[in-house]
Amino acid sequence: MAAAAAGGGGPAARELFAEGLLQFLRPAVRQLDGHVHAVRESQVELREHIDSLATELCRINEDQKVALDLDPYVKKLLNARRRVVLVNNILQNAQERLRRLNHSVAKETVRRKALLEAAGGYPQGLPGK
Repeated sequence: MAAAAAGGGGPAARELFAEGLLQFLRPAVRQLDGHVHAVRESQVELREHIDSLATELCRINEDQKVALDLDPYVKKLLNARRRVVLVNNILQNAQERLRRLNHSVAKETVRRKALLEAAGGYPQGLPGK
């Protein structure tokens, strides 16, 4: 395979190497996509908790007979919420890139399999999925 990677093999060796590389990357991309999705869900949950807590602090502040200045805490919560939203946007962009990469890998796999089948079948050792 090192010869195929270096360009020393023929077209079949390069195709075999490319297919192996695509098969190697696909699970990692899917796993990373799953992790990003889980983090995004927890970010949404955290944002909801921050909103709820800010609302509750405002309600407590209004109900208190003695005026407590909870505004700095509410501002800190809102700042934390802003950061959570920012991280969520970054994760959303990363997840979209992963989705496009996964789609490209799948499309390339189909294209390469079609080329190999047109050339007379898979080389020895290559699974015909």
